[in-house]
Amino acid sequence: MVSLIEVNDLHFSYGQLKVLQGINLTIPRGKVVGIMGTSGCGKSTLLRHFGGQLRPLRGSVKFLGQVVHELDNDELYKMRLKMGMMFQVSGLFTDMSVYDNLAFPLRENTDLPKEMVHDLVLMKLQAVGLRGARNLMPSELSGGMQRRVALARAIATDPPLVIYDEPFAGLDPISLNTIANLIRTLNDALGMTSIVVTYDLMSSLKVVDYLFFIHNGVVAAQGTVDEMLNSQDPSVHQFLHAEPDGPIAFQHSSKHYMEDLKAKA
Repeated sequence: MVSLIEVNDLHFSYGQLKVLQGINLTIPRGKVVGIMGTSGCGKSTLLRHFGGQLRPLRGSVKFLGQVVHELDNDELYKMRLKMGMMFQVSGLFTDMSVYDNLAFPLRENTDLPKEMVHDLVLMKLQAVGLRGARNLMPSELSGGMQRRVALARAIATDPPLVIYDEPFAGLDPISLNTIANLIRTLNDALGMTSIVVTYDLMSSLKVVDYLFFIHNGVVAAQGTVDEMLNSQDPSVHQFLHAEPDGPIAFQHSSKHYMEDLKAKA
């Protein structure tokens, strides 16, 4: 199977905090791939390496055969035109209407006539159920509606790769199910590749073809949905079945609680 992204022995730290400690994974073309893990495991850090916002301490990320951190600014800009991104916090332009938020990447990166830009914007908004909100400002939308606009903007130019960072956060059940189905439908209809980073297990498990589970800075497990759900790995089982007890600790590493309480201020 032809790969779109190849990650080889990727290491990265924020100061003394080691986040990625040898990530290895391959994203095949045309698939919906899920990346999961506990909070702070490095999922968003990994995404920033995909887009070239961060440079690895060791290892590499290849996108369509190009080593991302070796690209100059012009090459990096061209590469990013092939990626759509739905940000974790929506990232909408607050001084632009919903319509202009979607039209922006089309106006900036294509020579399409005004009429075609208009039609494409309405098509994308129709897909996420917000065509009637095109003249509203982001501040006039609920958090869930803002995320739906962000998704529409991510697919505005029909890029070969779309990255969804927490696409289901803040959505009501109806919108959540609709967006999950939309991710799957768009991926198959347009022949794109999708990467979904999320905590929402039930929604993501409905749409992904393959899962990577990140733990302790590495890919601790990977496989199809059925393989992961039936995994005997204690960390994978605990995470996917939301069990409170297991190798993944809720408390951050620290000295004993009573020692802290008795310590002098």
